Amino acid sequence: MSSSTLRPKAQERPHEQDVARRLLDSAAVLAYDPAAEVDWETPLDKDFHGASPEWSTLYGTAYWNELTDAQRKELTRQEAASVASTGIWFEMILQQMVLRDIYAKDPTDARFQWALTEIAEECRHSIMFARGAQKLGAPAYRPHRFAVELGRLFKTVAFGEAAYAAILVAEEVLDVMQRDWMRDKRVVPFVRTINNIHVVEESRHMKFARDETRKRLRGAGRLRRQINAFVVAIASYVIVTSMVNKSVYANAGLDEERAIGEARANEHHKSMMRSSCSGLMEFLASAGLLTRPALFFYKRAHLI
Repeated sequence: MSSSTLRPKAQERPHEQDVARRLLDSAAVLAYDPAAEVDWETPLDKDFHGASPEWSTLYGTAYWNELTDAQRKELTRQEAASVASTGIWFEMILQQMVLRDIYAKDPTDARFQWALTEIAEECRHSIMFARGAQKLGAPAYRPHRFAVELGRLFKTVAFGEAAYAAILVAEEVLDVMQRDWMRDKRVVPFVRTINNIHVVEESRHMKFARDETRKRLRGAGRLRRQINAFVVAIASYVIVTSMVNKSVYANAGLDEERAIGEARANEHHKSMMRSSCSGLMEFLASAGLLTRPALFFYKRAHLI
């Protein structure tokens, strides 16, 4: 029997084990309980926005300029609630993909333990987002039925680098906008707390997703990269275009048809999305996942 056969698993994969162990150590030191950390008791103060106004889909449009201050604040509250609801939808997809990935694997492996830790954090985030949307006075925003069914298919068939790269895309886009919201004193305090919790804990999830994407792509051939790049791009397009439900405008008391038209043509918002994804696009390119067909969908979603 060769010495390599006897070599301990931790020595066979030192880098992956080290990354997972560091993430576990971080979670042990810096983790939050949203039930205790977020101020759920104080009534909603409608003098605040729900998100930084600059991130509103109407910011910079003629319609935005016509809105009263109260209308702008109500719109950003509805938009923030919609983003939170989309986050819940995707976090449920994420949890199922990660659980499937570690099914029947070695529970002593640090990556197995980290995966369960990540799922636990995502469960807390989903409850936090649900309570936050409710406190913002928003209805239950859900993605379009077509997006829901695509998500159902994706969580069932996606594996390896396709799953982890899609996870990364969703988390990176949310991360940039929430970093702005959590520092913005115009945003209602309990939403800032929610954003801070999510940013801190999701930074670990993004680290793991990047590491797993690189690991799964080692030795991958051109065809495999092409297929996965295409799948991830479609998933990214569906996720990003589902973030703000069209119903937010009517629920904010606006002319829905006009608001949808001006939001679609809003170059400011498109620019904000592109700037938020510059680092993500660099990573996808370095991983060989920014192919010509994939670029089509990223451009359609205004991520590049």
